[in-house]
Amino acid sequence: MPPNQQQFYGPQMQGPNQQTQQPYFQYSQCNGKKKALCIGINYFGQEAELRGCINDANNIKQFLSRQFGYREDDMVILTDDARDPRQIPTRDNIASLSLTLAAMQWLVRGASPNDSLFFHYSGHGGQTKDLDGDEDDGYDEVIYPVDFQANGHIVDDIMHEIMIKPLPAGCRLTAIFDSCHSGSALDLPYIYSTEGKIKEPNLAAEAGQGLMSAVSSYARGDMGGVFSSVTGLLKTATGSSQKAEQYARATKTSPADCISWSGCKDSQTSADTQEAGRATGAMSYAFISALSQNPQQSYQQLLNSLRDILRSKYSQKPQLSSSHPMDTSILFIA
Repeated sequence: MPPNQQQFYGPQMQGPNQQTQQPYFQYSQCNGKKKALCIGINYFGQEAELRGCINDANNIKQFLSRQFGYREDDMVILTDDARDPRQIPTRDNIASLSLTLAAMQWLVRGASPNDSLFFHYSGHGGQTKDLDGDEDDGYDEVIYPVDFQANGHIVDDIMHEIMIKPLPAGCRLTAIFDSCHSGSALDLPYIYSTEGKIKEPNLAAEAGQGLMSAVSSYARGDMGGVFSSVTGLLKTATGSSQKAEQYARATKTSPADCISWSGCKDSQTSADTQEAGRATGAMSYAFISALSQNPQQSYQQLLNSLRDILRSKYSQKPQLSSSHPMDTSILFIA
């Protein structure tokens, strides 16, 4: 189980009145309030209509109730087949900065230590140019509300601002993103490998991938792809990947206990598929399957279980990220 006490890490610094200060966080015991927000968008009648996302939202809702004791009264479900206009996953209903009743704001309102908050999104995801320098690939991740064509996407910086920044130390937020390009969709700065270690930028590998991407883009006649790949190569050569990571850790680290499971890397897509004869997102299916088969798993074990379930049929690689350095050998609870 997660330890109760505050966890200190990083360098010690001199604070006011010559007091020694050090970054810290606190694990949630997940024995306080439980609230969940599940969003599933099939985009009925739109060009890139999906099939399994509404099923995902309802399946996760049932799973949270059965596995972790969430009450139906403490869950908000937004799907584009809802009859209540407030339950349609529009941009305003999900995360309007001007509406205090928006679902993301509802999820974190009144959060306390040892609470357990759960966010699930199944729908389209994408990328847009990073404007504040916290992304080592130069792109922010976004999700697409059902009305994105009229009202735009929701960028990861906004989701972080709404759902991570207000949380106190010791409050848990567990997020699942079953969407394309979702590896860092909540801007949590510590990403973990299947060995349970923090991933660091591999500048040599990034440079190699950039070169290969430029060559293949040129072979396809995609000069825009050549330009972006070469730009990435230059960025890697100048070390801006490391600068972005340092900036992200300086500005996006939190004393709260925030965890994100995403269906794929930032550079990958997530499958909308069929399992057991029903339309579903591959990541949502894998998450429910892994914990149904073995509810007692560490974070590292669960990440490997998700990878194992998806490996045989899909190229996507689920990612685990956190708002703080964590011990991935402790039990995953929600």
